[in-house]
Amino acid sequence: MERENFESPAAGGVLNVVTSLRSDNIGMPNTQSAIKALRQNKRRHAQNLKRKEAMKDVIKKYKKAIEAGKKDEAAKMLPDVYKKLDKMTKVNVIKKNKASRLKSRLTRRLSKQTP
Repeated sequence: MERENFESPAAGGVLNVVTSLRSDNIGMPNTQSAIKALRQNKRRHAQNLKRKEAMKDVIKKYKKAIEAGKKDEAAKMLPDVYKKLDKMTKVNVIKKNKASRLKSRLTRRLSKQTP
């Protein structure tokens, strides 16, 4: 495994990305359009990783609030979790059914904690 650093203004700075050795065996792109496509792919990959981490952070905060017994706070966070999941679905970071499944499980987790 190798690490690549690349800067993306949209991603907000330098991001380390682990690339497999197998991708290096493919070779460099030959045409201008292939070079641009590779550049776009790397930029989009960095953005998607950042978005995925943000989604996971929101979900972790929600789960911690539930585990800590802060049901009111968790209930207030639920619309933000829904919003983040819907946005990730819209930009094709996750699939529609995965978003629905996560929403269902997270809502059920909150209702189980409520006496």
